[in-house]
Amino acid sequence: MELVKQKFLSGERALFKSDGIKIEDSVFADGESPLKESKNVTIDQSIFKWKYPLWYCENIQVTNSTLLETARSGIWYTDNIHISNSVIEAPKTFRRSSKITLENTDMPLALESFWNCKDIKIKNVSARGDYFGMNSKDIIIDNLNLTGNYSFDGGKNIEVHNSKLISKDAFWNCENVTVYNSTIIGEYLAWNSKNITFVNCTIESLQGLCYIENLKLINCKLINTTLAFEYSTVDAEVNSHIDSVMNPISGVIKANSIGELIMDKEKINPEKTEIIINESIMNKEKKIYAWS
Repeated sequence: MELVKQKFLSGERALFKSDGIKIEDSVFADGESPLKESKNVTIDQSIFKWKYPLWYCENIQVTNSTLLETARSGIWYTDNIHISNSVIEAPKTFRRSSKITLENTDMPLALESFWNCKDIKIKNVSARGDYFGMNSKDIIIDNLNLTGNYSFDGGKNIEVHNSKLISKDAFWNCENVTVYNSTIIGEYLAWNSKNITFVNCTIESLQGLCYIENLKLINCKLINTTLAFEYSTVDAEVNSHIDSVMNPISGVIKANSIGELIMDKEKINPEKTEIIINESIMNKEKKIYAWS
C-alpha cells in the first residue's frame, strides 16, 4: 500500500482516482474533489480544508481526522465508509451514500447531513444542525446527541438507542421507527408517520404524536406534552401525567392521570379509544371534556 505522509496537497483532484493508498498527517488545502473516485483508502490524522473531498468513493477508512467547515458537501455518492474519532465541521456531509459507519465523532455544523443515504450506523456522535437524516433508511443509532429541527424527515427503518434529540418536527413522514431509552424534546413529534414505537423514553412535545398510524409507547413519560395523539391509532403505556389528549382515532391510552381529555364526536368516534387512568394518583384538578 502506497503511503502519503505529511504532505500539503493543493489543487483540484490532488489524488484523483487513487486506489490502495494510506494517507497520514497530511493536509488537503485549496482544490476541489481531492480524492474523487478513489477506493481502498485509509486516512489518519489528516485535515480537509476544501469542498467535495470524498465523492464517488468506495471502501474508505478515516480516523482522527478533521473536515473543516469549508470542506462542505464532503461525502456524496460514496459506498462503504467508516469514520471514527474525528470532527466533521462541514455542513451537508453524506448524500446518496451507503454503508456508512460513524462513531466517536462530533458534527458541530451538521446542517442537511445524511440525506438520501442507506445502511447507516451511528455511535457516540454529537451533531448540531437542521434537517439531519432526511429521506434516509436502514439506520441504527446508539448514543446520538442531536440538536436540530426537522430531523429524519421521510426516514424508514430507524432504530435509536440511548440518545437525546432536541428537535422540532422530528420523525415526520417516517415509517418503521423504534426509539429506546432516549429523550426527545420538540414540538409536533412524528406527525404523518407509520409504525412508530417509543420504549422507556421521556418525551416533551407540544401537540406531539399526531396523525400517526400504529403508534406505540411502552413505559414512557410525557412531560409538558399537550394535545397529544390527535388522529392517531395508539397503544400507549404512559407512566406519568399527560397534560392533554385530543381526538385519538382508536386504541388504548394508559396514564397516571390526564389533565384534559378532548374527544369530539364530530371528528372521531370516542368509543374506539379506551382511556385507563390510575385513579389512586389522579390529579384532582383535572378537567375532562369527553364526547363533547
